[in-house]
Amino acid sequence: MIYIQVDETFETVIPEKLLEQAAEETLRHAGHTQSAPQESDLTIVLTDDAALQNLNLEFMGIDAPTDVLSFPADLIDPDSGKPYLGDVLISVPRAQAQAPENQQSVQDEILLLAVHGVLHLLGYDHAEPEEKEQMWARQNLVLGLLRSAGPG
Repeated sequence: MIYIQVDETFETVIPEKLLEQAAEETLRHAGHTQSAPQESDLTIVLTDDAALQNLNLEFMGIDAPTDVLSFPADLIDPDSGKPYLGDVLISVPRAQAQAPENQQSVQDEILLLAVHGVLHLLGYDHAEPEEKEQMWARQNLVLGLLRSAGPG
């Protein structure tokens, strides 16, 4: 199950269903070991710069806001037996600032960040050129699939 948490301030920025679809497509097409996205759980949180800045400082040692943070969990829910992959937190203000720079809508920027964050939960990284190439290819594949599926 994909859990979505949205700060009240950002409830109208993007439909939760689009975030669910982004996470499901990422799980389905990013080399996830499970055959279906419903076999894993994760959480996507839309929040503000202050929340991400605090987490960025606490966990990364960087005292600045960032656009997305992923916290892989690698846990098994004792009740359902499903893997809990972790949490993806997205700064809506960062997405709003980056969208024009990337020549896309705020919704598309948030979807990009959601896909990026879920890829990190699945173990993808971009520290090395080869890793970045593989991660960006997966990211572009998923985003292309989401665009071709159309709204909602």
